Amino acid sequence: MAFRIGIFIITLVLIIKIRMCVSQINRQSFPKDFVFGTASSAFQYEGAVKEDGRGPSVWDTFSHSNGGKILRNSNADVAVDQYHRFEGDVHIMKDMGMDAYRFSISWTRIFPNGFGVVNQAGVDHYNKLIDALLAKGIEPYVTLYHWDLPQALEDKYKGWLSPLIIKDFATYAEICFQKFGDRVKHWITFNEPHTFCMMGYDVGLQPPGRCSILLHKLCSSGNSSTEPYIVAHNVLISHAVVADIYRKKYKKIQGGSVGISLDVIWFESATNSKEDIEATQRALDFTLGWFLDPLIFGDYPKSMKSRVGSRLPKFSKSQTSLVKGSLDFVGINHYTTFYAMHNGSDLLQVALHDYISDSAALTLPFNGTEIIGERANSLWLYIVPQGMRSTMNYIKQKYGNPLLIITENGMDDPNDPSISINDALKDDKRIRYHNDYLNNLLASIKEDGCNVKGYFVWSLLDNWEWQAGYTSRFGLYFIDYNDNLKRYPKKSVEWFKNFLN
Repeated sequence: MAFRIGIFIITLVLIIKIRMCVSQINRQSFPKDFVFGTASSAFQYEGAVKEDGRGPSVWDTFSHSNGGKILRNSNADVAVDQYHRFEGDVHIMKDMGMDAYRFSISWTRIFPNGFGVVNQAGVDHYNKLIDALLAKGIEPYVTLYHWDLPQALEDKYKGWLSPLIIKDFATYAEICFQKFGDRVKHWITFNEPHTFCMMGYDVGLQPPGRCSILLHKLCSSGNSSTEPYIVAHNVLISHAVVADIYRKKYKKIQGGSVGISLDVIWFESATNSKEDIEATQRALDFTLGWFLDPLIFGDYPKSMKSRVGSRLPKFSKSQTSLVKGSLDFVGINHYTTFYAMHNGSDLLQVALHDYISDSAALTLPFNGTEIIGERANSLWLYIVPQGMRSTMNYIKQKYGNPLLIITENGMDDPNDPSISINDALKDDKRIRYHNDYLNNLLASIKEDGCNVKGYFVWSLLDNWEWQAGYTSRFGLYFIDYNDNLKRYPKKSVEWFKNFLN
């Protein structure tokens, strides 16, 4: 018995030492040119939706007429008021030791109707934000489109469903290059096109709220079998046109780069069966591959072409030439990992005939016997740190090790009014999350040779989280929604200060 207890104690000590060793990473553990920052979006942060000439976006419309699609029927009219408080927010980024800030420009602040005369007040605002960042030594990373389509373009020609949007998006992007490109060197054309194609045009849970299956009573119109693919096609061409404009007219003078941010849930096969392994690959093809295959190889994944058939748009030769290779880096938004298994119900695909059923892959956080990891607050967010390393290696192996930037990574706590602010600031789970995901990211770089150059935390502040409204807290800083949106540093702020400094 004594021998067994001794062995147990020795083993426990070793585990603790290993754990301490694993945790002792910091900025110096990463390559010298590696960038650390936080990420945000205009609609979730700015507020001031009717100030200084800003026009309405589809999210303004959706959040005010959502029919219960947003928890507690909230909206982002004020959000966290960064439009007025950006100087203070820049200060706390600097205090933490962050190198960069990823934010998005609101299209309707530049063109209130999506096109026409430039709104100078909008340009002035972003000039002030960019200058404030640079004055503190913080590099701006700018997203051109983070889901807030001008409502006027949705009304005029149904937005992303029409190829007319390609020209309007290119005009908007070029104005941004002209007005801000002397200081902005990192451009992201789109944030998570997979998400807004699926959520807006297949299941109707995001604007413009179009669908024809399952949730059809929530949607006044739509065709879930075709529209997600049409929208994605127009997005890819829009990205490529904008990248081409930048390369031909601005890159030599401004010296910047253009990329795109893609959301990636990592998928593990639910079993070792051939069917589930193949389904896992299809799940990746229908999410990451839907966009990255055309951008790297010039066409959609074979599994998509086979299963979607004539409903999947085709690239012309000139479009293929334009789209292929039209990025300088790939932004990856990675939060979680799911199991994938074969969905053998042909009846389901025939009945639904939509993007989700087309993949014949069922993706869930459990495989029938176990949960894949500890859950955060969001129903979709399970903590599986090794998924980060797997994702990086998959992209390296399949796509030729392109330059990657983790443009979003983080986890949320609930916005629980019964929890005191002091207790809400003790976010040890978030600290463990970032520590463990960063350890796996570092291993992918140092041990596996993955070409990753940056990591952006979602998010600096608690904010308005789309359908979750204010019920979800992703921030390093706690926002007191009951007291003038005061910012309080959570325990994770101190952890990042130590990590970065």
